[in-house]
Amino acid sequence: MDKNSDLIRLSDIHFGYSREKVILKGLNFKLRAGENIGLIGSNGSGKTTILQLIIGLLKPDFGIVEVLGHPCMVEKDFTPIREKVGLLFQDANDQLFCPTVEEDIAFGPLNLGKNYRDVRLIVQNTLETIGMKGFETRPTYNLSGGEKKLVSLATILAMSPDVLLLDEPTNGLDDPTRKRVIDILCNLPQAKIIVSHDFDFLSQVVERMYNIQNGRLYPRG
Repeated sequence: MDKNSDLIRLSDIHFGYSREKVILKGLNFKLRAGENIGLIGSNGSGKTTILQLIIGLLKPDFGIVEVLGHPCMVEKDFTPIREKVGLLFQDANDQLFCPTVEEDIAFGPLNLGKNYRDVRLIVQNTLETIGMKGFETRPTYNLSGGEKKLVSLATILAMSPDVLLLDEPTNGLDDPTRKRVIDILCNLPQAKIIVSHDFDFLSQVVERMYNIQNGRLYPRG
């Protein structure tokens, strides 16, 4: 794609979990290559919903979702773009499911058909990126909350995505791990949409922020 093209475009998005619980009301949004954008808002305002609509875990009631230049309407449209758009869940336990760190990080690249030799190198390089070299054989259930969050991020980075969707990436982290996450994100080349309640964190890793109110996004200075 052209570097000036929109990686993600949401046009007139309407979404509700029920008739009584309408979340998004004509929301518009664009993300371009290299951009880092923060989404803030109150609980239940729709921040996580936006990320899930982009990746196809939810479908809008009305409106157009375009990802990497392709309109995405049904499940088969989203399947190929999930290789290039990585979603970090709020809870690392929702992301990690293999017995060891190495197996979790290797899972995505192996599913893409990469050979074991290449995948082993990907695992090593990715762990080095997040500062966890030597954790390959560690059982994931024995990791601390911060370590689980970092390994969850590693499982996404191992896929070499074009876009990162990060849902509360510093939630529950101690100060040293929070700083490590900030350092990692500031050095990653991918475009990012980051949902967070942590305004100080966002101010260090994004160039623009939007506040979601009444089902729409508004620039926050």
